[in-house]
Amino acid sequence: MLKYSYLRNKEDAKQLLKYLPILSANNEEQTSRFKRLVRETFHNSLKFLLNPLFDEDGIDFKINNKSIWFFPRISTVIGDWPEACTFSLTFKSANSNYPCHFCQTHRNDLTSIRKDCIIIRNKENMQEYYNNGSAESIGLEQVYNYFWTIPNIDIYAVTVPDRMHHLDLGLFQYQIEYTKELLGKSLEDKMNRRIAIIPRHPGLKIFAKGVQSIARLTASEFRDLMKVMVFVVDNLLNKDLSEVYVRWNRMYLMSRFERFTESDLENFQIAINEWADLFITLFWDCSSGMKMPKLHSWIYHIVDTIRDFGAINGYTTETYESLHKTYVKIPYRLSNKKDVEMQIMKNIRRRAMILRNQVKETKTPRALTYTAKLFIINFSNITELCNQQKNNPNINETMRKGFKEFQNCLYEYLSELKKSFTEGSLIKIFGSVTLKNGAILRATNKFHGRPWFSNIAVAMNNEELSKYQSDKGICYAQTLLITEVNVPNESPFHLVLVQ
Repeated sequence: MLKYSYLRNKEDAKQLLKYLPILSANNEEQTSRFKRLVRETFHNSLKFLLNPLFDEDGIDFKINNKSIWFFPRISTVIGDWPEACTFSLTFKSANSNYPCHFCQTHRNDLTSIRKDCIIIRNKENMQEYYNNGSAESIGLEQVYNYFWTIPNIDIYAVTVPDRMHHLDLGLFQYQIEYTKELLGKSLEDKMNRRIAIIPRHPGLKIFAKGVQSIARLTASEFRDLMKVMVFVVDNLLNKDLSEVYVRWNRMYLMSRFERFTESDLENFQIAINEWADLFITLFWDCSSGMKMPKLHSWIYHIVDTIRDFGAINGYTTETYESLHKTYVKIPYRLSNKKDVEMQIMKNIRRRAMILRNQVKETKTPRALTYTAKLFIINFSNITELCNQQKNNPNINETMRKGFKEFQNCLYEYLSELKKSFTEGSLIKIFGSVTLKNGAILRATNKFHGRPWFSNIAVAMNNEELSKYQSDKGICYAQTLLITEVNVPNESPFHLVLVQ
C-alpha cells in the first residue's frame, strides 16, 4: 500500500465534503466562554459531517460507476500541531504545562524525559479526567470530544504529524533561525553572501539576498536550503554547526523512505537522536530551554507513528494546502464578498462539471527548442570565429574555454563519424535549449544578469569507461557551448561541448 502514497497525495484522489463554520466574537476580546463555544461548534460540526459514515448497516460507495458496500473507518487525521490540538482538544499554547497531544509529558521535560516514563494519552484516561472535571490539569479542554464516541479509533494516536509543517516549515525553520541568532550580525551577513553567490542550477532556487525574510519561505524553498546549508555554514563558526546540518540531512533523507523495516526504524531513531542531541546542545540558549512540542513528538513519537500508520510520505498536507487555494481562496476572491458561502459553492460546482467533461489530450513528445541565438556562421569560417572569441574579454571564461576547444572537438567528432560538412553547412551557437524531457540546458554569459553553464551527468558505455573517470558508469560535466549544425539535405546535428 505504501508504494501508492504518491497517488493518494494527488489532487484527484481527494474529495471536498463540507466547509466548517468559523465563529466570530461580538467584541474584540475573546472570552473563555467564547473559546469553549468555538471548540464545541467544531466538534458538533464533525459529528454532523461524519456520523452518516458510521451507520450500522454500512454505506454504498460509487466508484467507477460501480456500487461498493463497505464499512468506512477513520485511518489518520493529518494536520499541523495547532490543528492536532483542535482535534484532540488539548491546549493549543506551546507554553501550557502539557502541550503534547500524544502524551502527558510536562513542558519542562519535553526533551529530557526517559521514553519508558512517558504516559500516553488515550480516550479512556482522557475521558476519566473529563468526567472528574479535572481535564484542564492535564492540558485538556473541558469539552466533550466527538471522537470518543467512534469505535476503533484513538484520536490521540491517529492525529499524526504532518511532514511539511513538522519538518520543512517547523524544525528546519527553527534550525535556520537559531543559526542566525548564534552567528550574530557579522557572520550572518557572511552566511547570506555565501548563499547569494551559489551558481544557478535547474531545480534549485537562488536566494539572491540570502535568508533575510525567512518567514516568507515556502516548504519547497526550505528543501532547497537543505541542499546547500551544509556548505554555507562550513567553517563559519565551529565544526558542530556544519555537523548539525549534516545530521539533519541524513535524518531527513531517511524520513522520506517509502517503506520501513524494523531495522530501518531502529536506524531512523538513532539518526533522530544523533541530530536532536547536537541540536539541543548547540541551540539551547537560543530556544528558551527547548520547550517545543514538535521537537518532542519528533524524538519520542514519530517512530511509533510510522509503525502504526506507515511511512510519513503517506500523511502530508502539501496537497491539501494547494487544494485550499483551489476550493477556498480563489473562489473567495472571485466573489463580490456578499453571500460568500453560496458563491463559493456555485463556483466549485461549475469547476467540478467542467473537469468531469474534459477529455484528456494525448501528450506528444516535445521537440528540441533552441533559444537565445548567440552566433551563426558558415562552417568554413569556424577558425576565424574561434580565434576571435577565445580571447574575447567580454565573454565568460567558461565560454572562452569552449571556443578554444570547439574546433578540434568538432573535427574529432566528424572523424569518428567518418563524415565531413559541405560548404553550405551552418553552425549556430545558442544560449539555451529545451530538451525533449522538458529540462533546460544553458550555456550563456548572462541569464538575469548572471552566467549559467549547466552541470550535467553523462552515461558512458563500456568502451568509453576506460577513457574517463566515472562514478558507476556516470561522468559529470559542465556545458561550455550549445550548438546546432545544419547540413544541406540532412537532418540537423544537435551537439553540446562539455568539460
